Amino acid sequence: MIIRRTLLVASTVVAAAAAMTSVAGARPRPGKPPHPALHLAPAHEQLAALQRGDISSRDLLERYLAHHDKVNPGLRAVVTLDADAARAAADRADRHLARTGKTLGALHGLPMTVKDALETKGLRTTCGSPDLADHVPARDADAVELLRAAGAVVFGKTNVPVLCQDIQTSNPLFGTTANPFAADRTAGGSSGGPAAAVAAGLSALEVGSDLAGSLRLPAAYCGVYALRTSRGASPVVPTRGHIPRPPDWASSSDMLTLGPVARTPEDLDVLLGVLAAPAPADGPAWKLSLPAPTKSRLSQYRVGVWADDPYCRVDTATRALLDRVTALVRDSGARIDGTARPVGFAESDLLFQRLLYATSAASATDAAYAAEVEAADQIPAGDPSGLYLHSRTMRHRDWSVADEARQRLRGKWAEYFTRHDVLITPAAPTAAVPDQSAVPVPQRFITVDGVQRPYFDQTAWVNLAGPVGLPALVLPAGTTEDGRPMSVQLIGPYLADRTLIAVAKHLARLLPAPSRASALDV
Repeated sequence: MIIRRTLLVASTVVAAAAAMTSVAGARPRPGKPPHPALHLAPAHEQLAALQRGDISSRDLLERYLAHHDKVNPGLRAVVTLDADAARAAADRADRHLARTGKTLGALHGLPMTVKDALETKGLRTTCGSPDLADHVPARDADAVELLRAAGAVVFGKTNVPVLCQDIQTSNPLFGTTANPFAADRTAGGSSGGPAAAVAAGLSALEVGSDLAGSLRLPAAYCGVYALRTSRGASPVVPTRGHIPRPPDWASSSDMLTLGPVARTPEDLDVLLGVLAAPAPADGPAWKLSLPAPTKSRLSQYRVGVWADDPYCRVDTATRALLDRVTALVRDSGARIDGTARPVGFAESDLLFQRLLYATSAASATDAAYAAEVEAADQIPAGDPSGLYLHSRTMRHRDWSVADEARQRLRGKWAEYFTRHDVLITPAAPTAAVPDQSAVPVPQRFITVDGVQRPYFDQTAWVNLAGPVGLPALVLPAGTTEDGRPMSVQLIGPYLADRTLIAVAKHLARLLPAPSRASALDV
């Protein structure tokens, strides 16, 4: 097995694509050559072509590798390639189809990458940390195991900030992932590599992770679709094998979810069907079946709109975007409610921060945690400056009280969704902000209509769903005057993941076509 960093891509990729001989029976059918840009088509179209035999998995993989060779050095979205193992997997998929006439699964032969926070057997997984530069797992993360079982051909890993602990994507191992629409803008984080890779056609699909908006913020900035899946006592998508926690830990944060990233809502549906499953240990007894949408037309939905809020004001362009989307939904015949609020924004955000800081302390070293406890004891209770340390070091009783507050918050959301089917909100206060990866985090800020605002205001809107485990979907809905993608967020009731995808499909037919990254024309 050969493991290579992005800038060390073998020079033989294009030559191999031209010289290779496909497996007998897996070549495109005579008289029906595959479209030369098939690797840039939506994933469901690629899958259909693979299943018809219009193209082999090996041929499609070589197209991805050639596209990677042209595009990725300037983007730095894909950070580790495993081309030899991927070729072997693609050949196996082609032989299986030729021999049996049947596919391996829903993702048969589809080349794709996965976030470098998800462990991949035999393939380096660093999570952007120098301490893990040589970490080669002996076992796949549960989600990766599901991908492979469905026939996916995993050929690389995508970039993240160090240990996924930033909302921009940069690290000492691989550098900064650029936004595919503007090199001086951030791709977001921590799933910046996955979102940029999908936007630039470097991967058909991706799996991102979302604790504090890490999946949806990059999707909003890169103009792609992403779904934070539901999470109750257990996640809809199994999370074992995600870093952080440290390698080989069996547990993960109680707010972490994994979800699909794609260029169309139909592709979200395809990947959700693979990822939504019980953890392997529960498989013998449990079955997970997400409810199908109960409505067939957008006009049948009761739609709430939360377009702006004094707690986290959005800029003029974003507010105008929400107004346009609201008008389209109203014109479709749907019932609109722009006044009711499920929860108080400030209350929800404070609880989210407390739970986030508490769960992040789990993997601290004993010495580091002891120092934090000592420092926290020096800060008076209730002092706002102590929020981080007091939350990181809270006693189990205090966490139980905070968890009870979370359950009550869930109850408020559940009551709201007895009268509404979906809630539309901003995805972020602005479109993609300037990259500030070279600036220390305490000195970073964003600018909203000319006013400097706290750096982490970027994630306030997406974090409404975080503490309560609700599904939330980000979809592209327009562009700024300079061509950057703009997005909105859909939040739905617990386990209504497929309903959100259905609403996104309806909206996609009404909204302008998503922005197209220049890499898709290479």
